[in-house]
Amino acid sequence: MRARMFLIAFVSCLVCSLIVEAQNPAATSPTQSSTTASQSASIDNQGIRNYLLGPGDVLSVQVFGSRDLDAVVDVDSEGNISSLPFIDEPIPARCRTTKQVQRDIANAYSKLLKFPQVQVRITERNSRQPVTVFGAVRAPVRLPMMRQLRLSEIMAASGGFTERASGTIQVLHTEPLMCPGPGQEAEAKAIDGANMPLSVVKIADLKSGKSQANLLIRPGDYIIVTEAEPVYVTGSVVSPQGVYAREGLTLSTALAMVGGVRKEAKVNDILIHRLKAGSNEREIIKVNLAAIKKGQRSDIQVQAFDWIEVPEAGVLSSERAGRTFAEIVSRGLQSVFSIRVL
Repeated sequence: MRARMFLIAFVSCLVCSLIVEAQNPAATSPTQSSTTASQSASIDNQGIRNYLLGPGDVLSVQVFGSRDLDAVVDVDSEGNISSLPFIDEPIPARCRTTKQVQRDIANAYSKLLKFPQVQVRITERNSRQPVTVFGAVRAPVRLPMMRQLRLSEIMAASGGFTERASGTIQVLHTEPLMCPGPGQEAEAKAIDGANMPLSVVKIADLKSGKSQANLLIRPGDYIIVTEAEPVYVTGSVVSPQGVYAREGLTLSTALAMVGGVRKEAKVNDILIHRLKAGSNEREIIKVNLAAIKKGQRSDIQVQAFDWIEVPEAGVLSSERAGRTFAEIVSRGLQSVFSIRVL
């Protein structure tokens, strides 16, 4: 009996402790924060195993049993290691792994030592410039490049797009490809400041999974998510305000984004005040929204800095005549009924 009571009490205490732990978010926050940190750093660490060396990288070389041969060396501008003790010939390191370099160093020291045991570790990775992401993204960031990354990975690391994204991404290459693969020889040529390769990708193509839009990103790339310029909607609309002129924005869509036109709007005479090319003056474009809705005319593409003015129809205009007459009759009937009641 006592054993049974003890078992019941133990189970009850265990259940209570689990409930308290589940209700206390602080109890799990260290684990969650460490998981989040590891996820955010994973994009930096995934390529370490297959990291290819380049100029500027720093290596630690250890020769077991011969501490006087241990050294910390740089990969020079030619991509070689040329400062190892008692080794005259440079060791090629550019676009090679530490295992490959380690094997060559061991072979070089085999002329001095019997079965030398060599270990090579990377202490500093300086050969690849980070990727810079800015513009209409939620978290502008500089990402180190340990491996080849796709544009979709870069966008995910920067938090995705904001509502200001215009619809295109510009990828600017500032550095030549250091370790070109087959068919990439042209990308390894030097780049000057006046002629930097530029690629433009549509966000819609990237989101839809088109392979040609998911570019391979190179070290030193600048990725700019272009920001949309404003379009101003005023007059007889539900919520006059500015909207962003994203790619493909039409007049109908812009009006829908501000809640649509009011009942009093003069929809057959909407005015678009548009800046003339190379000037601060505006031209006026008249648009019949009613005809567009009936399919009689094509919708108008909105441009950046357009001012869309929706005028209000007069009380006796054709758009409001029927409604005005109905309001007059309704008010008259209300007056008659109120007199009879009195």
